[in-house]
Amino acid sequence: MIESRCGLLCSACNYREPMGCKGCTAIEKPFWGDACPVKSCCEAKELEHCGTCGEFPCALLTGFAYDPDQGDDGKRIEQCRCWRDAEKEAVS
Repeated sequence: MIESRCGLLCSACNYREPMGCKGCTAIEKPFWGDACPVKSCCEAKELEHCGTCGEFPCALLTGFAYDPDQGDDGKRIEQCRCWRDAEKEAVS
């Protein structure tokens, strides 16, 4: 199950319950601000998540994944790869 556009596992997010967040695939506007550039990019390209993009992993996603304050050392990039690979296996 895809939880986010960027590969973040919303089910493991500490903000999910206190903020009433249903994950970026189920909301229009993130609780933390007006927009998320990764979410906006994915949705503009009509992609379910970044892993299905021809530019994956792009500079925008990489910047988020390795951000010193909010990054996860690339875990979200690996999660997008897992989702992409699982989708490919399901189709074959």
